[in-house]
Amino acid sequence: MTPIVAIVGPTAAGKTSLSLDLAERLGGEVVNTDAMQLYRGMDIGTAKLPLAERRGIPHHLLDRLDVGDPATVAQFQGWAREVIASLRAEKKPPVLVGGSALYTRAVLDRFEFPGTDPALREKWEAELAVRGAAELHAFLRERDPEAAERIVPDNGRRIVRALEVIELTGRPFSATLPQLDYVEPATVQVGVRIDKGLLEQRIELRVDEMFAAGFVEEVARLLDEGLAEGRTASRAIGYQQVIAHLAGELSLAEARERTVIATRQFARRQMAWWKNDPRITWIAYDAPDRVEQALSAVGSIVEP
Repeated sequence: MTPIVAIVGPTAAGKTSLSLDLAERLGGEVVNTDAMQLYRGMDIGTAKLPLAERRGIPHHLLDRLDVGDPATVAQFQGWAREVIASLRAEKKPPVLVGGSALYTRAVLDRFEFPGTDPALREKWEAELAVRGAAELHAFLRERDPEAAERIVPDNGRRIVRALEVIELTGRPFSATLPQLDYVEPATVQVGVRIDKGLLEQRIELRVDEMFAAGFVEEVARLLDEGLAEGRTASRAIGYQQVIAHLAGELSLAEARERTVIATRQFARRQMAWWKNDPRITWIAYDAPDRVEQALSAVGSIVEP
C-alpha cells in the first residue's frame, strides 16, 4: 500500500523540514494543506517555501487562487483527494503538510459537508452586520462551545456558517466536523512536538523575519490586486494586521506585536484540534533521529 503521510503540529514547530526529509526518503511528493498558501503572492506572510528550497521535490496545491477568490474546505477537499489519488496511482507517497488543521482533517477523515440554506445564511449575515463578529462569536460559544473554541472570534464567515448549520440541522456545528476515521487505512499522522515557551520564541522570531523580508511591501502589492476584497485571504494572520497599519490604524510596531499575539493564539487552536487524536505519532522537533522515528511510524502502517 502506498501510504498517505500527514505532518501536523503548531506553526513554527518545524513541520516543513520534516516533510521534505520524509518525501525524499519515501520517494514521495508534498501536498500543501495550508489554506493561505493556496494564494498566489501570499508568500512571506505564510512562510511559503521558496522554489529554490524545495530540494527538487514537487509541491502540490500552492498558488491555486488569486487573493480575491474565496477558499472553502469543501473545494479544497476535492482538490487534495484528487492529487492524493493521482500520486498513489503512481506509487508516490503524498506527504501532507500545512497549518490548517481543519483542511488536513477534511482530507484524511470521513467528512461530509452539511447542506446550506440561503435564507438562514442571509439571516445570520444580517446579524453579523448588526452585531459584529465578536458578539456573534460569544453567542456561538453559548450554543456550541466546542465550535467556538475552534473558530477565530473575528472570522465572521465561519461563525455565520456554524450558526447556519446549527439551526439547519438541530445539532451542534461541532457534530458535523470530521470524525476520527480515516478514509484510507494506509494513513499516518506524524506530529511535531515542541515546548510551549520555545514555540512562542520561534513564533516571535519568525514574525520578525517576515517583516524584515519585506512583508509590508508584499501586503501593499496584494492590496493593489484585490486583497482587501478577498473574503478568505484578507483574514490571514499578519495580513489583516498589516492592512490595518497601511490604513493608518496601527503603527508598524503594533502590527508586528498583534501578529505575534494572533499567531500564538492560532498555535493554541491548532493544538486543540490535535491533542485528543490518539492516532498521531508525536516526535520531538529536535530529535536527532526524528526522520527515522517518522519512517518507523509509516512502516507500521503499511507493512504486514
